[in-house]
Amino acid sequence: MAQQAYGYAALILVLLGLAPTAQAELKPISEQAMGEVTGQAFLQVENIPGANHQFTRMTLGMDVETRVNIDSIKVGETATGVDFAATDLALGHISRDGAREQYNGKVYAEGETVPFEAVQPFIELAEVGEELAGFRMGFHQARGTVSSNTTSFSGDIGLKINDGAGNVSDATLFNASNQADNYRATQIGIDDGSGVCTPGSNCAPLSQLRSLTVGTDNGDGPVGFTDDFFISFQREGVDWQSPDGANVISAGKGVFLNIPTSMTVDMSTLIGDGLARERTHYIDRGTGIF
Repeated sequence: MAQQAYGYAALILVLLGLAPTAQAELKPISEQAMGEVTGQAFLQVENIPGANHQFTRMTLGMDVETRVNIDSIKVGETATGVDFAATDLALGHISRDGAREQYNGKVYAEGETVPFEAVQPFIELAEVGEELAGFRMGFHQARGTVSSNTTSFSGDIGLKINDGAGNVSDATLFNASNQADNYRATQIGIDDGSGVCTPGSNCAPLSQLRSLTVGTDNGDGPVGFTDDFFISFQREGVDWQSPDGANVISAGKGVFLNIPTSMTVDMSTLIGDGLARERTHYIDRGTGIF
């Protein structure tokens, strides 16, 4: 188990674009000097009881501000499809407007990096007896922009949609058959109660969500941190607990992405031009990501 924990911790560092290196000489210090040192361990391990699973959460004591670009990603691919598929995936972005206030309440000069903020990355294992039922990667706190051209999605996107008549509801995911389904979904919109959507009317392709802001709406302008941003992998259904214990998020078999946002979008925008993509590259290659 210890070897697995360190292996997953290394994976998180790679995903955040970090290269862990050691460039220090080890020297003994006195007991008096040790007594004057306070701090938190780099790797903290917690055992968390659950109704159907037992959880082991391994947290890295680090804060990260990063900007990451991935050309293409597919996770959970089988002969019948893929759980999550996207191209031009990016965390963080580059400021286009030197006068525009960003999600964190700061103003960045044009061309300056607006980072994705991640506090205390963690790996969590869900176990039944001695068997691994699932694992996930997430953050105790996260906020920032996530940009992509998504074609298949399994999980939850915490977006709110205004139907144009002043009614605001939680977004619903729909599959390619226009059925409400958060497994391998291809569309997002409003469920009118029938569990079916009409493309171009009350749902639109996921590719219309070019950039989302991860975080919570505190009602005071800047986006607040969320502790429910994660990706998980399950052999069976797992109820994941938020790091603060306030929420339980049920993830089905396969890959599950939980993307909480602070955003409310008009339905007319989704079926029209869609959400604009933030600038994620320094060089304009004519692909809509500059």
